[in-house]
Amino acid sequence: MSVSRITLAHGTGGKEMQDLIRYLFSGVPILNNVIGLEAMDDAAVILSGNMNKNIVVATDAATVDPLFFPGGNIGSLAANGTINDVAVLGARPLYALDSIVVEEGFPINDLKIIVDSMLETFRSNNVIVIAGDFKVMPKDQIDKIIITATVIGILDGEPILDRGAKPGDKVIVSGTIGDHGAMISAYRYGLDPEKEGLVSDCASILPIMRIAKSIGGIHAAKDPTRGGLAMSLNEIAEKSKVSIWIEEDKIPIRENVMALMELLGMDPLYLACEGRVVLIVEPEKAEVILDALRSEGYKDAEIIGEVRKERPGYVIMKTGIGGYRIVEKLRGELTPRIC
Repeated sequence: MSVSRITLAHGTGGKEMQDLIRYLFSGVPILNNVIGLEAMDDAAVILSGNMNKNIVVATDAATVDPLFFPGGNIGSLAANGTINDVAVLGARPLYALDSIVVEEGFPINDLKIIVDSMLETFRSNNVIVIAGDFKVMPKDQIDKIIITATVIGILDGEPILDRGAKPGDKVIVSGTIGDHGAMISAYRYGLDPEKEGLVSDCASILPIMRIAKSIGGIHAAKDPTRGGLAMSLNEIAEKSKVSIWIEEDKIPIRENVMALMELLGMDPLYLACEGRVVLIVEPEKAEVILDALRSEGYKDAEIIGEVRKERPGYVIMKTGIGGYRIVEKLRGELTPRIC
């Protein structure tokens, strides 16, 4: 490693984090019956030999600051985040485990609200909590609370990976991007998100995946959390050995999110989403999936680009003024502790 100490950039989901994970876990054996580790996926598919009984497992630690925000709290965020890591592979989440570490002196009423929110999120997605753990750290030895959730699901058929994009495919995003990241950024810069009308998109993507799977033709999928849309598209392009071409004018972004990003000098393409999914689909199915999503309430869903063969590994955006720009992987520190 070129650095000797951990920085905040190592936790933002960008290139620094990828390099660190490769460095730390390079010696972990790759199993023939497990899909995911070699590609640093957010979940693992355990192949059972029966196409209808493959298991998908994901685990995620939530460390968001602030704990309560418009559109959710750390409890709903922890549950939705891990559910989404399983759902985006096309699996059906069934069971959950949680681990909660709190600081001495943490208000019990706040903890009850957070846990109730987490449990309700699991219940509403038909996920049953089967085990958990609880620890207390001395005051000032942890920042309030950390929740780690693990979700186990069943996969019917082949997994939908983030490396199956093919030339000619269309790129669909299920809704506006950057809502969660913009809301957290507003807090960090001393602004009032509610006054600005900023609300997290924290939600389950299970309904979106059900709609898309019922139509078929999905070659790749990814939920754009840390690193945002830009990082998700770069990972798909790199792993699939293709290029992805998108149009700036087609990307759905709320006006208040765009206004805040212009004020702060930040690029909304790198803002985290917590309830969106990027779908890479057959060109013949793209409009059908888009219409189905919009008819089910996902009115901001949009086809934003296509997959090409030339310049593999690149994400290239046609800008609003007609030029072209390479959309690189996230580098450095953008908004730490967003999820």
